[in-house]
Amino acid sequence: MSRIGKRSIILPAGVKAAVFADRIEIEGKKGKLTTPLYEGITANLEGTTLSFVRSDDTKQRKMFHGLCRALAQNAVIGVSTGFEKQLEIVGVGYKARVDRNQLELSVGYSKPKLYPIPPDVEVVCEKPTLISVRGIDRQRVGQVADDIHRFRKPDPYKLKGVRYVGEKLIKKERKAGVTGA
Repeated sequence: MSRIGKRSIILPAGVKAAVFADRIEIEGKKGKLTTPLYEGITANLEGTTLSFVRSDDTKQRKMFHGLCRALAQNAVIGVSTGFEKQLEIVGVGYKARVDRNQLELSVGYSKPKLYPIPPDVEVVCEKPTLISVRGIDRQRVGQVADDIHRFRKPDPYKLKGVRYVGEKLIKKERKAGVTGA
């Protein structure tokens, strides 16, 4: 069996799940999410335990078995506690602020970059150089954080730019043959 797919999911208090033929609907205190059930994978809900079974042992079914379980686990965590990614801005004069439904980034360009914030994700500037992206859908939180990260990726020589909190960067030495300061 799939090592991930054979593990069952224990639903925490306050989380309800409904199993249908092609999807699972999970509802909790933070919201409601739907995850797909692929062909050949069935879900069983017994009390507060959610388990997955596949119809045969083909390579495709094995992959979908683990995928369905992982998507359901992420949905359970999302509706109960939520997901958060933090980004920090490093550089002189680099800063960010939230204005209504837009994130305004001043990261070294002649004009500030504007990013429209999606309605299902919350973006908060805790400091002018620290951005938190929160939401219940793990994929959406990661996608929005990556979109913000792409406005100014960290420079390998000066390490200025937008980076994830805790991201390890390796500083390069200046290029050989360069003279002067």
